Amino acid sequence: MEIRILGPGCPRCHEVEKRTIDVLAELNVAADVQKVTDMKRIMEYKIMTPPGLVINGKVKCSGRIPAKDEIKKWIEEDLS
Repeated sequence: MEIRILGPGCPRCHEVEKRTIDVLAELNVAADVQKVTDMKRIMEYKIMTPPGLVINGKVKCSGRIPAKDEIKKWIEEDLS
């Protein structure tokens, strides 16, 4: 599983990363989690407002901090 956290490194981006890592630990799921801070690479995902969360190449959320329950649901969907 590949997860990308999109954003310039602001506190909101860090919160998305923290919640995502927490959910992965709760589910005992291994994933390649990377932060993408380069604006050119972020724009490739066609999001206008960071932070963004991308799971296995699909943008799941942008412009807000998703709840842990949302992140959990998205990860579980991609596992099945």
